[in-house]
Amino acid sequence: MINVVLFEPEIPGNTGNIMRTCAGTNVKLHLIKPLGFSLEEKYIKRSGANYIDNCDYTLYENFEDFKSKNEGEYYFLTRYGRKPHTSFDYSDKSKNIYLIFGKESSGIPKELLKGQLDHCMRIPMTDKIRALNLSNTVAIMVYEVLRQRNYDGLLFEEPFKGADYLEK
Repeated sequence: MINVVLFEPEIPGNTGNIMRTCAGTNVKLHLIKPLGFSLEEKYIKRSGANYIDNCDYTLYENFEDFKSKNEGEYYFLTRYGRKPHTSFDYSDKSKNIYLIFGKESSGIPKELLKGQLDHCMRIPMTDKIRALNLSNTVAIMVYEVLRQRNYDGLLFEEPFKGADYLEK
């Protein structure tokens, strides 16, 4: 199973976009408190575009609570990572993979990263910015894992207007 973990997310619009991505890719979302917003906020609903009801998510009191309930391979996305996100092998479908992302303002705390250096990664970028937008980073990572798994469980044809829509 593929899992996205948001450690103390702060911006409701980002979380709403991530919920939509998770709903569209059959990825489970884990939210670690404190959240910088209420899950009832209109910004969550707007950015999730009414798809968040299809998002499978769980809320946790803290990182220890999350770890005690979830076993698998943890991957930490951080601007301090020394390996590119594409250097890991996510293809084994029998493994639970957890892609862990930090809060928008400060990322994942150093104390959580220290013992995980082999599983810290970054998405390569220029020196003109500190980081990409959180929801964009989640989408990049989810689709890298899915690509390595041949988009298992996803549709290759448009389900609403039909595969031959452009030919009509």
